[in-house]
Amino acid sequence: MTLSLYSAIVPAYQQILGSVAVLLDKAEAFCDEKSMDHSDIIQARLIEDMLPFTYQVKSTVEHSVIAIKGVREGNFSPSLAPSPEDFATLKAKVAEARATVDALTPDEVNGFMGQDMQFSMGDFRIPFTAEGFLLSFSLPNFYFHATTAYDILRSRGVKLGKMVFLGAMQVKK
Repeated sequence: MTLSLYSAIVPAYQQILGSVAVLLDKAEAFCDEKSMDHSDIIQARLIEDMLPFTYQVKSTVEHSVIAIKGVREGNFSPSLAPSPEDFATLKAKVAEARATVDALTPDEVNGFMGQDMQFSMGDFRIPFTAEGFLLSFSLPNFYFHATTAYDILRSRGVKLGKMVFLGAMQVKK
């Protein structure tokens, strides 16, 4: 059986963006239960030189739907816009990303194969094929930021288990 680009990335985006949505719900509920200011979690970091929870969530959106947008345009440049400062905005961004991913078609995503594109940041450029970018750069970053968001919440005492991170797996029916 041949694995298509669509089947390699889209189900992963759907699964983990769903998990990130649950993380946001659990983080907000934790703050409310503990009478914590929401910014205590939204701005929480795993370690001082790492970016905060809000950035990690924003980056899951960047490395899923914004990465696809970059492939369509032939260039991905990370957003320098500030990260959202509240749960409502973070939830809306993740919900929008989930809807965008759900609307992707196999024909479109598989059609990216072999297409030239690049990562750019200022004058820095890395040339890729679309599949090379999505599979070797964007997807690993997507998982890294989702995992870091999970880890930040765990480090602050939010009760989470591995199954929360794994979310809706692609089980045999």
